[in-house]
Amino acid sequence: MNIKYDDKGLIPVIVQDYLSGKVLMMAYMNKESLELTLSTGYANYYSRSRQSLWKKGETSGNVQRVMEISTDCDGDCLLLKVDQTGNACHTGAESCFFNSIKIFEENRSIGQILDSLYKVIEDRRKNRKEGSYTNYLFDKGIDKILKKVGEETSEVIIGAKNNSTEELKYEICDLIYHLNVLMVYQDINYEDIAKELGNRFR
Repeated sequence: MNIKYDDKGLIPVIVQDYLSGKVLMMAYMNKESLELTLSTGYANYYSRSRQSLWKKGETSGNVQRVMEISTDCDGDCLLLKVDQTGNACHTGAESCFFNSIKIFEENRSIGQILDSLYKVIEDRRKNRKEGSYTNYLFDKGIDKILKKVGEETSEVIIGAKNNSTEELKYEICDLIYHLNVLMVYQDINYEDIAKELGNRFR
């Protein structure tokens, strides 16, 4: 590997979830911490404030199993793709990058939209809102939710048979919404789905 450390013997490291692609954190490594990471398969970093090595999750249990390490084109930055246990941020957040400066709604990816949809439905489950259709589904329980999933699946099929792009898009969105309600009701999140899908392509 063509690794270029700075004048303090450090190299910046971007840490990314290997399945979702979400950026989890940024840290630094020196030669020793990189060698530890390579030999153990778990992320080890160098703390500039403490001036010492530290294994991610050593005290919290939120370890990072490294799936892939790569460098940028200049060799002066590393990218770690990891299987994150628990949350990456010391604040308890999933990612250290949660202080949004501005969200350009029109540029949101499908992953961001699905994540937002899931979080809204999850919030409805925890915090009731008067007149909420989502709360109505949760109140009625699993049988009602499954019935709606079945109905929306049928409507997707009908939309496809009608050869109507607009109708099909509308019905697919309805199905995705009701599938998200089912996921929240059954305590399944997109990390679970991503890991299952990832296992199928190995």
